[in-house]
Amino acid sequence: MYVDDIPAPKDCLYGAFMYSTHPHAHVKSVNFRSSLASEKVITVISAKDIPVGGKNVGSGFRMLGEEALFGDPVSEFAGQNIGIVIAETQKYAYMAAKQAVIDYSTENLEPPILTIEDAIQHNSYFQTPPFLAPRPVGDIDQGMSQADHKILSGEVKLESQYYFYMETQTALAIPDEDNCITIYSSTQLPEITQNVVADCLGIPYHNVRIITRRVGGGFGGKGLKGTHVACACAVAAFKLQRPVRMYLDRKTDMIMAGGRHPMKVKYSVGFKSDGTLTALLVDLGINAGISPDLSPLMPGHTISSLKKYNWGALAFDIKLCKTNVSSKSAVRAPGDVQGSFIAEAIIEHVASALGADTNAVRRKNLHSVESLRTFYGDAAGDAPTYSLIDIFDKLASSPEYRSRAEAVERFNGGSRWKKRGISCVPITYEVTLRPTPGKVSILNDGSIAVEVGGVELGQGLYTKVKQMTAFGLRELCPDADGLLDKVRVIQADTLSLIQGSFTGGSTTSESSCEAVRQSCAVLVERLKPIKEGLEAKSGAAAPWSALIAQAKMASVNLSAHAYWKPDPAFVKYINYGAAVSEVEIDVLTGATTILRSDLVYDCGQSLNPAVDLGQVSSPPIGTSTCYC
Repeated sequence: MYVDDIPAPKDCLYGAFMYSTHPHAHVKSVNFRSSLASEKVITVISAKDIPVGGKNVGSGFRMLGEEALFGDPVSEFAGQNIGIVIAETQKYAYMAAKQAVIDYSTENLEPPILTIEDAIQHNSYFQTPPFLAPRPVGDIDQGMSQADHKILSGEVKLESQYYFYMETQTALAIPDEDNCITIYSSTQLPEITQNVVADCLGIPYHNVRIITRRVGGGFGGKGLKGTHVACACAVAAFKLQRPVRMYLDRKTDMIMAGGRHPMKVKYSVGFKSDGTLTALLVDLGINAGISPDLSPLMPGHTISSLKKYNWGALAFDIKLCKTNVSSKSAVRAPGDVQGSFIAEAIIEHVASALGADTNAVRRKNLHSVESLRTFYGDAAGDAPTYSLIDIFDKLASSPEYRSRAEAVERFNGGSRWKKRGISCVPITYEVTLRPTPGKVSILNDGSIAVEVGGVELGQGLYTKVKQMTAFGLRELCPDADGLLDKVRVIQADTLSLIQGSFTGGSTTSESSCEAVRQSCAVLVERLKPIKEGLEAKSGAAAPWSALIAQAKMASVNLSAHAYWKPDPAFVKYINYGAAVSEVEIDVLTGATTILRSDLVYDCGQSLNPAVDLGQVSSPPIGTSTCYC
């Protein structure tokens, strides 16, 4: 059951956004064309309906900045929320919003800044906090002086990308007594959603309860972008004192979502005649949109992914551009995807300039253990954990790869309108661990309720947490397999488990499982003496039900909470992988087909191999082979 599957409460109303179609304009008035839908409008919620003491905020992340819920009195980008149409049904709300006629004026306003080039021309930037800014490596001038060859005018341009989660942004807000509100939200950030909604309404955080059972696809899009819908429903429900729900239609979702950050890159690279890189200088422009959102994280993530090769020396000038477009946000592997693409484009350029095999240039410039530490610092870890060279060789140096590359050449020689390519790409992904809570409670009948800070997005989090609970309590139960059936992972609830942080960054499963393991360890310590006492009396293994009944009689606390924090010496580590993909393109239509992908990923010690294999190898069109 997802948010939109929850049965509508009594007297529930429905909302739909009216959004601006101008990138920078005064909103003078809003009217509706005469229609059946417009007659069904109950009211329009706007900035003036924000409660006294509240503020016009729709999203925000600590230390990074906020974005307004309503464009008032100026619409700052096309797609910005102007108001919320409230109607008796979702269909009428959709239809009425489309009948809105918004009168704009651009008087006394500067022309909108829409592109990276515009932003640079007008010095329109966001600042990256120093603690998030990436650091250069080595002496760029010395590296360039060592080069036999130089490319001084390379350029890469990357456009945006939409999330395309199956479930669009949605929320249900239900007003409660004592100036409180409960919101069922499809969000990766329940805690932050709680904070932003409370700030918007001007009420204490404990008056806002966010409940998230599961999310129908996130990829980062159910992060800060999801808080806008929760805030919109909250303001309407608070104003009308009736439940209000919203479920964005796909077009509105795509217009307002923002998506992946467009980037423009200019680079200069130095390299020797044998393909060894000596220096890379990058000028990177990032289109952040109208608000900071999570954009200050992008420079660090992009450069981290770019550092998968040993560039010799690496320097960069990064501009985080403020523009009059929807704020860009985290999209699956934010910054890392762009950084990897930029790195590969440069490697291809170098190989082309030398007339060399691209894989040979890649292989030559993969890190040694020493250079890995130079580029990544403590995240590099111990030498035995560095597996990228072995992974790359497993794919790129295999006889099968060489025969497939030859087959591609033969196909291209005999095909005029369709062409094929094959490539092997290595990946490094720098993981940052963060504190995460967990709570395990054993009920009187021996069933177990578990809470974690993470949200189930379809990544198998709850499956792993259930298994970790059974694993952590196995010392107490002779039937460890049967224990798994007694475990239930309950929905995220910001008033039940606090400091839940956010779900993202490919670390939530491991940190949530570790918090649960620590909670189980506390329960084992409490219950083990009782178990030993029962077994001493009976001479047989104590049944789980008898153990819990005896613990209840002895007034043992059967609930344990842990707040796991990473070791300060091990906050970051690196994941390694590589892939070979064979692709066919129709040169007339541009239609692209992925014929085959072979993936190798070093997952360490998997919490659940079946789940992890599914996550790694979600197959594209064609065939996919995965090795972990």
